Amino acid sequence: MKHVRLVPSLAAALALAVGAGPARAAPGVAPAQMDRELLEAGVPQLQHYYATHRYTVAQVVDWYLARVQRYNGIYRPLEQVFAAQARAAAARADAEPAGTARGPLWGVPIVIKANTSIAGAVTTAGWDGYTIPGHELLAPRDATVVARLRAAGAIILGHSNMPDFANSDTNRSSSFGRTGNAYDVRFSPGGSSGGTVTAVTANLAMLGNGTDTGNSIRMPAATSALIGVFPTRGLVSIAGIAPLDWLLDNTGPIARNVTDAAIALSVMAGEDPLDPVTQGSAAKAQPGPYTRYLKADALKGKRFGVPAFILQGVGIPFHGVPAAVPEAVALRQAADQANPLDPRTRAAFLRALDELRAAGATIVMDDSVLPETFARSAMRISTYGYVREGTDLFLREFGPAQYHSAAEYERVTGAPLGAAVIGAEPGNAVFRDAAVQGKDLGVVQRAIESDPDAEANLYGPRRRTLALYLETLDRLHLDGFVYPAIQMPPVDETLPQDNRVTEGPHSATGWVNMLGVPAVVVVGGFYPGGLPFGLEFSGRPWHDGDLLGIAYAWEQATHHRHPPVLVERGLLPDAP
Repeated sequence: MKHVRLVPSLAAALALAVGAGPARAAPGVAPAQMDRELLEAGVPQLQHYYATHRYTVAQVVDWYLARVQRYNGIYRPLEQVFAAQARAAAARADAEPAGTARGPLWGVPIVIKANTSIAGAVTTAGWDGYTIPGHELLAPRDATVVARLRAAGAIILGHSNMPDFANSDTNRSSSFGRTGNAYDVRFSPGGSSGGTVTAVTANLAMLGNGTDTGNSIRMPAATSALIGVFPTRGLVSIAGIAPLDWLLDNTGPIARNVTDAAIALSVMAGEDPLDPVTQGSAAKAQPGPYTRYLKADALKGKRFGVPAFILQGVGIPFHGVPAAVPEAVALRQAADQANPLDPRTRAAFLRALDELRAAGATIVMDDSVLPETFARSAMRISTYGYVREGTDLFLREFGPAQYHSAAEYERVTGAPLGAAVIGAEPGNAVFRDAAVQGKDLGVVQRAIESDPDAEANLYGPRRRTLALYLETLDRLHLDGFVYPAIQMPPVDETLPQDNRVTEGPHSATGWVNMLGVPAVVVVGGFYPGGLPFGLEFSGRPWHDGDLLGIAYAWEQATHHRHPPVLVERGLLPDAP
């Protein structure tokens, strides 16, 4: 289903998205002034500018759209640009009577990942099969997080590019193409939220949402000097987000600073009847707004453990391994998916640990801190047998009029949905036992609610692995874990990796999704070549505020972030 022709409405949006004409200054404002004052401004500073009438919302939106027009054709983070809608929303905001109550993101320009439903827009999820003329996945309404962001006053500038179905560690899509890293367009911004991170770090938007099935908020944030938040699963609804694996998927904010991320998470969080996992979250979660937890001295006296299995490069298979698969086969799959820690990343991580100590924290590096046995337990949290159910549930509520299931999609288009989201990928759907010739174990797609093996495949292993995680925190009196967000620096996509087109960079953090515990990536510094290094913290379930406090204290102690220097001429016009 490659090389499909885009529908006129989507084609028009893409034409604007890839145009790189001259920037248009906001009327009545010196462009240099806006460049200086808005380049690294955060939400509180922007709200101050609005409150003091320094800028109108229309002026700010025009400034952002001018940057999109100038740079999107080079870095290609935005698949669709909603310029007319954004300007109309800005005009409505400016026309509000004085004294009108304003939400915490009033007038803040944002981007939304292309797998997250926006009413009236095509949810491409990066896949050309959702853009077939006459059969587009046109969203009937907003995803829950989009509705919450709009209600808080945010203005959506566009849909950010992503790899097909979010199923990659880099950012190449069949529906739009490649996104480059804002710090060097030749390098990968990571996946699958690479479009959002490039847009946000280059300030083509103030913040955005990412989604994360195995690392896809946190790993891209690490490549691009950003804050990426993976909330406790159930704190934020995933209803309206096209799933990769609905039992691992999550969504959270991506921002240039922790304060903005905390404001956005406060808006995004909340119970939702369309996402049963969120039910009861209000009673379990630390109360918002999450800015209340941001204290500059929050690292003093804290204790962090370094997971031994990450430093050792022990692999945990994506989607896990079913209980019926023999241990030898499971271990071989884990070995195939393992990624050793690059010496450059190890050196950057050790420097970051020294900075943590200087800020008053204690680091516990011990072989008993989440050892290989923890990884082996997590490996058995198996979710792939239920991915088709997640796809069907999404299409039932957020599919277009023509199809509301994977089966209906195939009937309408004459071709199946992508293998990744219907449970048909050979590497995940079939486990081959080399010890017994001809014996293959197929992963059968089932409904989790009625599957008699769900306890053995998912609930039991998750419960046992979470107990190991919490036991380590308690035994060593830890406030959380700290580790590199990815196992290597961002990769140069002009060069092959492992003798093939690069599929990286890669991480060892999918266990966070398997457990549903909160994690946050901060700017950990920069490699000698100038690309960012990302540091990740994880903590106790439902203690998202405490985790953001740790991230804020790190940010205030280090001030590592600096914006990228953007180029105005593309370096890879023919990149795949």
